[in-house]
Amino acid sequence: MFNVIKTPEGNESGGAAVKGRRQAGSGSPAAERSSIKKNREENGMAEKLKVLFLCTGNSCRSQMAEGWARFLKGDVVEPYSAGIETHGLNRNAVRVMAESGVDIGNHRSKHLDEVKNVQFDWVITVCDAANESCPVFYGKVRRFHVSFDDPPKLAEGAATEEEALSHYRRVRDEIRRFVETLPGRLSEGAYIRLQGKG
Repeated sequence: MFNVIKTPEGNESGGAAVKGRRQAGSGSPAAERSSIKKNREENGMAEKLKVLFLCTGNSCRSQMAEGWARFLKGDVVEPYSAGIETHGLNRNAVRVMAESGVDIGNHRSKHLDEVKNVQFDWVITVCDAANESCPVFYGKVRRFHVSFDDPPKLAEGAATEEEALSHYRRVRDEIRRFVETLPGRLSEGAYIRLQGKG
């Protein structure tokens, strides 16, 4: 479930002005993509938004987000992922994404420095640590934060492999639901805290 906290445009740490639940089905996805494409063309911008999903180690959550974005939104989003550090690609993240028909097995853990020359439209931090440590991006890049639980950390206390994988599957599905709202959600200037059961 999404808990939405509206903030003024460009203000990532301001107080909440409006709180509420995101309403599903608030417009045709095709119409939304068409409108965004038209607006970008009118403003002389590239057709696809360059979006960076950033987390601590580019191991799990940001990899899933990149995979979903490429799979679901490849017509309007050019996705990338990276980490403040590199922790290697998480094999369980690869496994549960494959269960949903998304192959991220050819991904690798990348440091932010590897994509520093890409002119991103948006940087989306997907964990609190990355949000707090996110470096300054110059130019017109905008930031957005949505926090997901850390599957490897939750899985540490699992008694069985299936129990461990259940954490990965839950977060996988939460990330999918978020990616399905892109790119429209970004233009609303909202800070989202995604709260899940640990």
